[in-house]
Amino acid sequence: MEDFIFGRNSVLETLQDGKRSVSKILLMKNSRENTKLSQIIEIAKSRGIIFQFLPKEKFIQYKEYPHQGVIAYVSPVNYISLENFLSKKRNNKKIIITDGVEDPHNMGSIIRTAVCAGFDAIVFPSRRNAVINATVEKSSAGAINHIDLIMVNSLSSTIDKLKNNDFWIIATDMNAKDNYYDIDYCNMNFAIVMGSEKEGVSTTILKKSDYKIKIPMLRKFDSLNVANAASIVIYEAVKQIIQKSGNVV
Repeated sequence: MEDFIFGRNSVLETLQDGKRSVSKILLMKNSRENTKLSQIIEIAKSRGIIFQFLPKEKFIQYKEYPHQGVIAYVSPVNYISLENFLSKKRNNKKIIITDGVEDPHNMGSIIRTAVCAGFDAIVFPSRRNAVINATVEKSSAGAINHIDLIMVNSLSSTIDKLKNNDFWIIATDMNAKDNYYDIDYCNMNFAIVMGSEKEGVSTTILKKSDYKIKIPMLRKFDSLNVANAASIVIYEAVKQIIQKSGNVV
């Protein structure tokens, strides 16, 4: 069964990465030409991928997506098992766990930030969380093709397994005592847990966490957007690692 992706960035990233096969590309007639569109057409020609120029009315079925006049049909997302990920020989692994992030735009943004920051994997539950779909791929600007994606049935048992494999679990919680910059992220395997937009990290996962951290709020307000909060915590870890090692991750 094929999925589809949309948008010039996502389609181009997928073509350049090569991890997912592309069977067909639909292009809207009279779309404004730019470098990315030209690259998409060039790659499609070189690989013998079918591409068609269709009138605007043929794109009505995709009207809910900001497709920029480009739709590509691709093979399903490649997931990796937790066991395969843990078997990889790599020091100081860094992962993000999403515990009920339901908005696909937030999910895509978190993945994009994690990839830019050199994180190794995204772990998310198969239920009550945004699935990896075309909207997530578009929001990630194709970043889903550059990081291990691990879908699990139970976050609770997954965290137990991570802890048994020398991972430290760091959960975000607006009621935590420690600030996000109080943690030493260097020289350890760690997983940062980001909770749902409405309720945050679940009580079960909070109880299993080694650290609970918050982003201090200087004005009384509900909370930060989860994708923005993830960026702040992720790049605190990056800052510390660079300062300590002198190397960009």
